[in-house]
Amino acid sequence: MSDRSSIPPGGSRRIAGVKAAALAAGIGIAIVLAPLTLTPSLQAQAQGQQSIVPLPSLAPVVKRVFPAVVNISVVEAESGSDQTAQEDDDLGQGQGQGGQGGGQSPGGSGRNSPFDQFLRRFFEEQGVNPPSQQQQRRQRPQSDSEHIALGSGFIIDPAGFVVTNNHVVEDAQKVTVIFQDGSKHEAKIVGRDTKTDLALLKISTDKPLPYVNWGDSNAAQVGDWVIAVGNPFGLGGTVSAGIISARGRDIHSGPYDDFLQIDAPINRGNSGGPTFNLSGEVIGINTAIYSPSGGSVGIGFAIPSSLARPVIEQLKAKGKVSRGWLGVQIQELTPAIAKSLGLPSDRGALVSDVMKGGPAENAGLKPGDVIQSFNGHDIDRVRDLPIIVAETPARSSAKVGVWRKGSKLTFDVRIAEQPANMEVSATSPSPGPASAVGVELTALTKSLRRRFDIPNNVHGVVVRSVSDSSPLAQANIEVGDVIVSINQEPVTTPEAAVTMIDSAVSGPNKSILLQINRRGINEYVAWSEQTGNG
Repeated sequence: MSDRSSIPPGGSRRIAGVKAAALAAGIGIAIVLAPLTLTPSLQAQAQGQQSIVPLPSLAPVVKRVFPAVVNISVVEAESGSDQTAQEDDDLGQGQGQGGQGGGQSPGGSGRNSPFDQFLRRFFEEQGVNPPSQQQQRRQRPQSDSEHIALGSGFIIDPAGFVVTNNHVVEDAQKVTVIFQDGSKHEAKIVGRDTKTDLALLKISTDKPLPYVNWGDSNAAQVGDWVIAVGNPFGLGGTVSAGIISARGRDIHSGPYDDFLQIDAPINRGNSGGPTFNLSGEVIGINTAIYSPSGGSVGIGFAIPSSLARPVIEQLKAKGKVSRGWLGVQIQELTPAIAKSLGLPSDRGALVSDVMKGGPAENAGLKPGDVIQSFNGHDIDRVRDLPIIVAETPARSSAKVGVWRKGSKLTFDVRIAEQPANMEVSATSPSPGPASAVGVELTALTKSLRRRFDIPNNVHGVVVRSVSDSSPLAQANIEVGDVIVSINQEPVTTPEAAVTMIDSAVSGPNKSILLQINRRGINEYVAWSEQTGNG
């Protein structure tokens, strides 16, 4: 029998362990006695280990800001049966009725608000399958059965001013602010702004309250650490951490989209809660999440403080928000349209229509102008313009730089106050590609105006049909569209339009720019042999 047979069960493993320990000890002694024998690779590894810096604890920041973050409980106006309201609340934002939508607001308000509709459309465009009602159904802890909606907020003033999301309180009959110690205070709504989804509340207090300060979201960079605090699923004060994943996100919720995207986990009930930087300053307001499952998947959206702070200051001062108004409809400048206009790039915002009697018309702007700058600020993307115009005080003057028929012009525009029922620089529907080949045209008649909802002040020729044999059969020109101009020349008759189209398509540039009116909305579409659909 060999020596191995005398080793008790497990003995070989113990002996191997002892040998390994002895070997490791021998290496350690060798290093101590002869450090010069370290190889370059071992030296680099040792230096790398020494350079590792542990992450700092977030506890000091959280401890400082936590008392100023509050939970918000809302009694909402009745809408349909109590059962329907409860089902919508369980679904969180009413994602039912066929389960349309994968993007959700994390407020848990149970309302099918315009903001939620915007989100649904956005995520449907991304081809994301929404969660079913059953997937989203959940049970929410409730200490008071009458409080049917929960959200978050934060105190910005020791006198008791609280910031939250508009969709948290928009249908509120009663709003209660709940502090971290469980104390409750009834709040009144000072003002709401639907366009940015912000609201300001006020609670009465006989002593100064803990509060937090605004930070500069413009200074925040992708990769910076952030802390989200709120009331997810009604559980109470909850802290999560992550980084800024992206800046300037447009989720098509309105003309002022400029969201910070963060991966700090947020869920329903976090709406209105703050996003802090590591200095404990508010740089964002948690507003929406993308979730195909109903829970956090690390894609959240926060309103940046640079956008929120001026809105909140106006709500605090006068209970409403006043914005500048330019009086134009704008659309994206595609490569094909830019080429048709003789522009070297697709930078800017294309004016598709000018409001009659508005500031832009009074200053001389026209449809077809490309706005490239506003008060010294470059307009690179179409959505840059609504944000900067809105921040411009009414009755102030602004210099607007445009491109018109190969020339750069500057106009002095006296900005007006935005009408209550009108968007600022409202972005018209995205332009669709157009083809000049295989389009049959007809004269614009009274019956066609009635049939296709064409306003009386629109003139041109009507698209009667689009041939399936056209090389651009998939273009977005539709029957009933009115062609108003071709290459910025007005259209008078179908015959003249056909001649202009043939000339443009077969000409040296082999491109065409059409201004069309679709059910009252003007927009430009273009096609080029080189760039394809515009």
